[in-house]
Amino acid sequence: MWFDSILQYIQENFIYLHPGYTTLNTIVFGIILSLVILLIIRMFRWIEKDPKDLFIPLIPFIFFGASARALVDNGIYPLTYILVTPGIYVLTGLSAIFAVLASVFIEHKTGWNYRYIILAIGAGMCLPNIYHAPHLNPIASLQILGSWALISAPFILLSKKWGLLRDKFNLSVLLAHLLDASTTFIAVDYYGYGEQHVLPNALTQLADTAFVMYPLKIAVILSALYVIDTYVEDRIIRSMLKLAIFILGLAPGLRNFLSLSMGT
Repeated sequence: MWFDSILQYIQENFIYLHPGYTTLNTIVFGIILSLVILLIIRMFRWIEKDPKDLFIPLIPFIFFGASARALVDNGIYPLTYILVTPGIYVLTGLSAIFAVLASVFIEHKTGWNYRYIILAIGAGMCLPNIYHAPHLNPIASLQILGSWALISAPFILLSKKWGLLRDKFNLSVLLAHLLDASTTFIAVDYYGYGEQHVLPNALTQLADTAFVMYPLKIAVILSALYVIDTYVEDRIIRSMLKLAIFILGLAPGLRNFLSLSMGT
């Protein structure tokens, strides 16, 4: 009886079929993510690789998870536990970890660059999602990409002068979150969607526009990058923190972009 009650509580509050994000599950997911990052840092020490080298090879895995979720949003894939939060994150994360470990093993045996192996595995995983994806609506796509380009342009120009953004990894982290902000702004302000996350939703309602996501993202991400570069001396920890922040921006940004573009 008590086991059934606990299982029901978890399903109602942490399995997104559709409880949404609450303060409680946001904190719990944050704690779990922190523990996972610590374990992955240990993995990178063991395989003697820098997480910074993987921010491009892992993009197909991010696209895989984001596109699968977008296909669920638009009724093309079924609404199942493995394809929604947290299942899709577990599936994508485990797939990426397996690909990293397997590719490092293959590199040791053959001399092939492990990054290209990871990229190939991720690209192969994306093929079914690309095959099942409908044509994207050009209007919604251009609205998002146009907003993203306008907001991103000053920072791209600034990166030539500002040391913090001269690092292409740092700039990529910021641009990933600006994409996420752009998708939220267009979806909420022009297509009647709602913000799911607790703090952004509160700020969006307070400002009566999701444009507030831009200054929020810019302030938080630039501050985080500055703190990491200034105070985190360990190279692997520094790179892993940036990689995690990059994924946390690009994954929802791509999911929102694809969901909106498929559904309008």
